[in-house]
Amino acid sequence: MDFSWNKEQLDRRRATVEFAERELNNDLVDRNRAGVFDADGWQKCADFGIFGLPVPEKYGGSNADLLTTMLILEGLGYGCRDNGLPFAINSLLWSVQADLLTFGTEAQKQKYVPGTVNGSLVGAFAITEPEMGSDAYALQSSAEKTDDGYILNGHKKYITFGPICDFAIIFANLNREKLKQWGISAFIVDTGTKGFTRGPVDEKIGLRSVPFGDLILEDCFVPEENRLGPEGAGASMFAHAMEWERAFVLVSQLGRMERQLKDCVAYARERQSFGKPIGKNQSVSNRIADMKVRLETARLLLYQAAWLKQEGKSNVMEAAMANLYLSECFTESSLDAIRIHGGRGILSEMEVERDLRDSVPGLIYSGTSDMQRNVIASLLGL
Repeated sequence: MDFSWNKEQLDRRRATVEFAERELNNDLVDRNRAGVFDADGWQKCADFGIFGLPVPEKYGGSNADLLTTMLILEGLGYGCRDNGLPFAINSLLWSVQADLLTFGTEAQKQKYVPGTVNGSLVGAFAITEPEMGSDAYALQSSAEKTDDGYILNGHKKYITFGPICDFAIIFANLNREKLKQWGISAFIVDTGTKGFTRGPVDEKIGLRSVPFGDLILEDCFVPEENRLGPEGAGASMFAHAMEWERAFVLVSQLGRMERQLKDCVAYARERQSFGKPIGKNQSVSNRIADMKVRLETARLLLYQAAWLKQEGKSNVMEAAMANLYLSECFTESSLDAIRIHGGRGILSEMEVERDLRDSVPGLIYSGTSDMQRNVIASLLGL
């Protein structure tokens, strides 16, 4: 594995950092406090080409290779202080776009993918329900076959972009007589469809600028052409999306951890206590050293998962390890950043404590840390 970068790749990362610092950090404290989605920043990211990185050119993308995509998204996280916006972008790329490009018909791809690339369409990926979480296939949502389509009923919860989406990929149980996963199918449901309702924005501990919420389906008719993939293939499509999302949804947190480390080093050099910079105290310098080790080991795990995927090799184990380690490292380093800044670290206007709040959903999203450990253990034969 060669993780060296050429000049073009480094220039693209540098340009992304400069773009994010210039365009995406305005009024951040107030927007985060109010839980407001940065629609203007979202469109700027689309115009800059972020949404089209892994997408073929025929659908408006740039068809970047996976490692280059990782580097650029890492740069986005470094330059953008709003962790929610890069998280939202990664959620779109690695779940919605990934399944549309792999399982969609050509007509479906032409209808939905270009809009997700240019920012005119926001897609949601909806499997989680009120009575299910880690047991991803215990669906209560149902689909009933008709002569020309399907009638959907169900309640989806904790859905990224649920309150603002233009369409959603909905997973529902079409055949309850089969084992859980073999009865599931997937459907593309447009927001304006009769019987399809979006709930309000949920309040949450972190990632406040990303709208989460419910989707309700009540006798919602979906035409045959809006079924995504074959009947009964929903479990495979969900597993496919999770393989991508589990590995890469947190990539921009690498960039944030790098910026976090840089800021902590600068503060430890400048802040004086007992007549010397606090960085001269071993308790502070050791924390900063730990932050550096976490950053670099998380980066290597993520790059390894991306390299394997790019080479067409299985990365299930590596994806679980990358997600587990990166999510927990961001939380630990965010706690260290607060300790290094002392009282300033807990004040919202200093923008230090926000990283800790934003890190917590990463311990849950795309599979909890415990589920990642279960995946790793099972692949080791336990």
